[in-house]
Amino acid sequence: MKGKFIISLILSLSIVGGLLAGCGNNAAAGKKADTDSAQELEVIKVGASITPHAEILRSVSDELEKQGYKLEVVEYNDYIIPNTALESGELDANYIQHLPYLEDFNKENGTDIVSVADIHYEPFGIYAGKSDSLENLKEGAVIAVPNDTTNEARALLLLQDQGLIKLKENAGLTATVKDIADNPKNFEIKELEAAQVPKALQDVDVAAINTNYALEANLKLSDALASEGADSLAAKTYANIIAVKEGNENAEKIKALIDAVKSEQVKKFIEDKYDGAVVPIF
Repeated sequence: MKGKFIISLILSLSIVGGLLAGCGNNAAAGKKADTDSAQELEVIKVGASITPHAEILRSVSDELEKQGYKLEVVEYNDYIIPNTALESGELDANYIQHLPYLEDFNKENGTDIVSVADIHYEPFGIYAGKSDSLENLKEGAVIAVPNDTTNEARALLLLQDQGLIKLKENAGLTATVKDIADNPKNFEIKELEAAQVPKALQDVDVAAINTNYALEANLKLSDALASEGADSLAAKTYANIIAVKEGNENAEKIKALIDAVKSEQVKKFIEDKYDGAVVPIF
């Protein structure tokens, strides 16, 4: 009897061990299947400014995954590297700039980058530094503006709209400080790299700042001393775009990216999150 009991016990343990091994194999197989599924997703690598571009892109990552794509967002705090990375093939697309900037970049750098979608517009604002009023700016007050061609023109046009300076006739979207025709209070226009303008705010009287950098610095458009109107030349010109290297415009993953971003879901996300500082235009 004792021998039969031992044999029975061994058989039972063997069966249990087999079942456990089977469960383990099934779990391992399930895990491998999940891994294989993740590996099957085609990567879309997009360069983006931290705010709001990267945030907007990440809001569609789940939707793209349903379509078989894994969205990888690479954040940048300047406008140059994400364009050179796109040109070299390190990125599939970028979402950092408006068309006038891109056209100027292509011209200066010999790159072949094209716009594939207009997504949003960011009203440019003038923010308080040492001075909290445009009307009371003193003689020789320092005003910081971005130093790249298109954004500098935009800042100067906004200063002109506020009656602070006057530009030469037809200076328009290529205006620089050399195009200032009248500066009655002898303001010092301090040209800085766009990302550095908010950081210099405490050292200048006022500053004209790109909205994405203003948002990163926790500056609200509602707190700006002045901002571009919806009917301004800038509002009609400076749509932020998704860009790709020329020749990739019709790639399936680029089409999927554009469709995901230009959706009602994203429009609502932008309107709810940015309170007028970012305006969808699709």
